[in-house]
Amino acid sequence: MFDAIGDSEKISVIGLGYVGFPVAIALANKFRGVTGFDIDTRRISALRLAKDWTNEVTEQMIKSSSLCLSDNQDDLHGTTFFIVTVPTPIDKGRRPDLAPLRSACTTIAPHLRIGSVVVFESTVYPGVTEDICGKLLDELTGLKHGRDFHLGYSPERINPGDPEHPLEAITKIVAGENDATLARIENVYGKIIRAGLHKAPSIKVAEAAKVIENTQRDVNIALMNELALICDRLQIRTADVLKAAGTKWNFLPFSPGLVGGHCIGVDPYYLTARAEEVGYHPDVILAGRRVNDGMGRFIAERAVKFLSQMKISPQIARVGLLGLTFKENVPDLRNSKSYDIIEELRLFGVNPLVNDPMANPSDANISNQFQWSSLRKMKALDLLIFAVPHRQYLAQNCAKIQQLVRKGGAILDIRSAMDPAAISNDRLYWSL
Repeated sequence: MFDAIGDSEKISVIGLGYVGFPVAIALANKFRGVTGFDIDTRRISALRLAKDWTNEVTEQMIKSSSLCLSDNQDDLHGTTFFIVTVPTPIDKGRRPDLAPLRSACTTIAPHLRIGSVVVFESTVYPGVTEDICGKLLDELTGLKHGRDFHLGYSPERINPGDPEHPLEAITKIVAGENDATLARIENVYGKIIRAGLHKAPSIKVAEAAKVIENTQRDVNIALMNELALICDRLQIRTADVLKAAGTKWNFLPFSPGLVGGHCIGVDPYYLTARAEEVGYHPDVILAGRRVNDGMGRFIAERAVKFLSQMKISPQIARVGLLGLTFKENVPDLRNSKSYDIIEELRLFGVNPLVNDPMANPSDANISNQFQWSSLRKMKALDLLIFAVPHRQYLAQNCAKIQQLVRKGGAILDIRSAMDPAAISNDRLYWSL
């Protein structure tokens, strides 16, 4: 399983979330002595029990792995090849928050030695790897990147909750600050990526490629969301329009919905922040962000209109919401737009019942915003918002889902996951 070339690198992966842990597990299958490091002691404790709460790695894969799991920085000693996979969020002003990256550099610095390579996978705007992280590592160590140690960038492309596109099946972009560094990066990732590697001509090109991947998707979904807003006013179903338009060979298969999470709803702000720094105001990207960020409010307002149509006061209405995570079939609650719906409903006096089979209630930050509920208790609803179509819900079929709603009640199907023909005539149905 291991080879002589592989043994020449001592690899440490910094950050064991959705991205870092699958990478670390894969590398541990090909290289000796791989360390997976995370500052979250709770995360490390769970992984040592072979429990991956992201559901990206199976219990059996963890138990059979030689990966060394650690929250002790001393275990990074002797590392020759660092891979950084920490989050890159935005702050309250929707500006890039590089604090996790800076913290990772601070963690690495005491263990950085001459000849080491540091590869960043976190999504950033062009220039962060060399101009910010490289400079910070220089300051912390007294060494000089490009001379004493070397930088690389290989953006993550993992799609959480998507078993059809695992790490090894996705082409990996790799870039290094010189040819020798790129060769080492190729050697490491080439062992675990069967789909092949794409060598970008520079680190900045690789950084830009990653940030526009999610920006492009965000803009396309924004177009579909804007179409949905128009179709709603025209009283036609967006899903029907898209089905008809999709019969043309070059029509792109995007659909409307909530755009949250730690990637698509965040990454465009990294690109727009950098664009504004160099004197360009990105109208299209920011317009798309405004549309997508406003969909939670629109859906909540649509729900209240249905309650008004049914002559039910929001304060006494029984409203249920299915799905709290940011997308289907994942437990991740970060930047979920279901919270936007809930917050807006609360402004109208609605205290919704919420269910999500993927989410951990202890992580849901329930506070006084909503009531966590089992499906068994979610009965006789005046209105149901089907926000996130987890496979557990879809397995129940339309009949069981609509039974949660009383006769004369309404179902708001955000992702058009239900078949309108299967909805009984004694319930109102609407989809985005």
